Amino acid sequence: MNLVTVSLGSNIDPIRHIHYCLDALANTFGPLQISRVFESEPVGFTDSRNFYNLVVAFYSDWSPGALQAWGKRLEIQHGRHPGLTKFSPRALDIDLLTVGDACGVIDNITLPRSEITHNAFVLQPLAELLPTERHPRCGTPYATLWAGFALADQRLWPVAFSWRDRQISHPDAPPRFAAARR
Repeated sequence: MNLVTVSLGSNIDPIRHIHYCLDALANTFGPLQISRVFESEPVGFTDSRNFYNLVVAFYSDWSPGALQAWGKRLEIQHGRHPGLTKFSPRALDIDLLTVGDACGVIDNITLPRSEITHNAFVLQPLAELLPTERHPRCGTPYATLWAGFALADQRLWPVAFSWRDRQISHPDAPPRFAAARR
């Protein structure tokens, strides 16, 4: 069994779509570790609504290809079709970040996903969720990567979010680890 991490995002009815995705993940893979939910300004989009983003971790023995295919099927069920332009609004975006310590191209998927070290909306929730876990390629803990991250123009903030009668995040809650950025 490998620890798998995925990034979830939505900017079309995000509460409904993220709830559905978390339900599908839990029903398929079992217990989930869930980061706080962040609202973020779109990166690369010219005229788009803000996104809700979070990271989810779970254990699975599925191959990267099977995990990726499962996520793409779920995205399609929520209206994301393969022909859409890259920077278009989306009901659900599921990106496979890591599968254990796998590095390289596996099943035509590059692991770990490069967005981990490039986008605050991926790295901050990942660092808060798994602060001592190490990036598979560079070996640096996620909390350390986040502490040294240059935000530039990437703005994000935690939002209130509940799932299955559990408060996942709250805007006034402090980050879950000591190396938090201000």
